[in-house]
Amino acid sequence: MTAPIANTPDLWRSVLPFPSVDSHKYNRGTALIRGGAVMTGATRLAARATQRMGAGLVTLAAPSTVLSVYAAALESVITQPCDDPRDWQKLINAAHHPALLIGPGLGQGAAQKEEILAALAAKRPTVLDADALTNFSDQPALLFQNLHENCVLTPHEGEYVRLFGAAKGDKTARALAAAQRAGCVVLLKGRETVIAAPDGKIIVNRNAPPWLATAGSGDVLAGMILGLIAQKMPVFQAAAAAAWLHGRIAEIHWAGLIAEDIVTGIPVVLREILS
Repeated sequence: MTAPIANTPDLWRSVLPFPSVDSHKYNRGTALIRGGAVMTGATRLAARATQRMGAGLVTLAAPSTVLSVYAAALESVITQPCDDPRDWQKLINAAHHPALLIGPGLGQGAAQKEEILAALAAKRPTVLDADALTNFSDQPALLFQNLHENCVLTPHEGEYVRLFGAAKGDKTARALAAAQRAGCVVLLKGRETVIAAPDGKIIVNRNAPPWLATAGSGDVLAGMILGLIAQKMPVFQAAAAAAWLHGRIAEIHWAGLIAEDIVTGIPVVLREILS
């Protein structure tokens, strides 16, 4: 294990995506998100965050019964009906979906588990959050054997315990153990967020104020990571950058923050960093 490094923009600013003068929506990065039938707000927050981070084209796949909910709220997101794992597989197979997010608002069950495994089988940069982790609480080994190096897992402490067992050691040690067990980047959320890679690299993010303890903030973070990896930013640096930017937005906004404010704050901090 290398010594943990404090998260600062100097660690990832040089690889933060920035469009060229001849950019268009396809070469700016495209992403596919799986939406669920009940907690539609979680997926909508993630989709907006993905867009705000710079992805040029975002597609959201959702059950036909609630597709209008997504379409009405996300005018510039492509919405596609997706009622079963076969529909999901067809969308994954489309060449213009190089980065994936599954988990926020997904729900739990055998079909959802099948869809998570289908996403992983595509071997594309993939963020797994929320229900994508909880669905494997009873079969963590099945999840681990299907993960790959371009995945990012974003557990909070409860999800960590359900996947990796009772917490042992300090947070950096636990995050690293999880990354090495999973074979991919693990972002362990909390007051201090730890980003760990299987090769031993660890970044600790310490700029998260208490205002981030609000419903939906984790969904926004997952979308922010997706927006960066869709633009081909390396997954470890993308996770670290998203965590720092997430905290910086909350620092600027201060009291009264809700998840939607994090999304609208993304352009403010990107301008601060990139200029």
